[in-house]
Amino acid sequence: MNRRNLYTYALFFAACVLGACPLWGQQDAPPAAATSSNTAHSAIPGWIHFSGELRSRMEGVTGNGFKPNADDLYMLTRVLIGMRIQAKPWLKFMVQGQDAHVFWKNQHPAAPPYQDTFDLRQGYVELGDTEKMTFGLRVGRQELNYGDKRLVGRSHWANASHSFDAIRGTFRHNGFRLDAFAASVVKIRDLQFNESTPGNYIYGLYAGTRKLVPQATFEPYFFWRRSSGLLTETGTPGTLNFGTYGFRWVGKLPAHFDYGTEMARQAGSLGTDTIDAWAGHWLVGYTASRARFTPHFYVEFDYATGDHNPTDGHRGTFDQLYAVNHDKFGLSDEVGWRNIEHLGGGIQFKVKSNWQLAVKHNVWWLADSHDALYNASGNAVARVPSGAAGRFVGQESEIVTTYTFPHQVETSAGFGHIFPGTFLLNATPGVSHNFTYTQLMYTF
Repeated sequence: MNRRNLYTYALFFAACVLGACPLWGQQDAPPAAATSSNTAHSAIPGWIHFSGELRSRMEGVTGNGFKPNADDLYMLTRVLIGMRIQAKPWLKFMVQGQDAHVFWKNQHPAAPPYQDTFDLRQGYVELGDTEKMTFGLRVGRQELNYGDKRLVGRSHWANASHSFDAIRGTFRHNGFRLDAFAASVVKIRDLQFNESTPGNYIYGLYAGTRKLVPQATFEPYFFWRRSSGLLTETGTPGTLNFGTYGFRWVGKLPAHFDYGTEMARQAGSLGTDTIDAWAGHWLVGYTASRARFTPHFYVEFDYATGDHNPTDGHRGTFDQLYAVNHDKFGLSDEVGWRNIEHLGGGIQFKVKSNWQLAVKHNVWWLADSHDALYNASGNAVARVPSGAAGRFVGQESEIVTTYTFPHQVETSAGFGHIFPGTFLLNATPGVSHNFTYTQLMYTF
């Protein structure tokens, strides 16, 4: 076992110890500290509010890219500092800075999404209130988060995650909400000011109501993406124009069952190429509310189309847009919502009210063996155009624990192991992949 392997397994052992620490108990901060904090907050005017996050995470990887001797061990740090000014009940200003760094990673120079030296993450003005009032209008750099963030959202997991330069309007009335936005994703560039990319835009309508179906939320949506300067399957320049329409539907059933589904279809063009793709997510869960630790059992299935022929002028690979896919298809994030069939299941425990433990298993197949395996970011991991590598990608087992201390301090740890299947064994060197992390975070 080389030193990187030793460090990674030592990290996992430390994660287990860290996750077990709550068993030994811990004490709240002395009352005097709380009094001092309250006094400090009382000195700040009520119309100004500061917020922030301090986070540190150690990650260890073995078998990166499913290759031998491709291990890594590194530390991620992130600082978020925000200030909100409530000038009037209907007028608000928000600014947030981000400073993200990575240490000891096998990447030189360090780059996003691991590092983004201090930059503007959010900066907007809001008229009305997008969360409470009937009308709200937000203009400037901001987050866009919709539904389960399977298509549009901000990744809290990524060390340096994207935001949007956007204008967003919100209307709500009698249990109904409608968002309309026009946006351009902000490209993260370390040591440079982050700017949105000209010619790359997304427009959207996202609605939601809890009154259509009892004990359920129904959210229909439509997104339109336009991007210039891309190449068709024959290599000629073209402009990407396509729409994504679908819905998300989640709710509760009698006898402590719950369910969730999301389905989306895409149609449009890239130059002379046509686009026709779709994806779906289906989940059923059950909570044993009277059992010890209140276990929640669930099973889910995901599907996203792939492209059978990369030169026929027909694009069938589903585009996950600006999705947040961390741990939706496995903790290691080696699989995304593109050209995939995913069967997963797991158990979530509430060991205590502030301590949770989750165990999950995932199995994957390619939707089309001629297309690539794509990771959580939507980038190709491996491809065999002839389809000879087969469809069975492999499987992953994972365990994650989270413990919340008083005063907004949270610690978590996790471990995931990928067992390569036929496709990975044929398309890559086929080395097993391990991912480990421990994280400590303080928010205010």
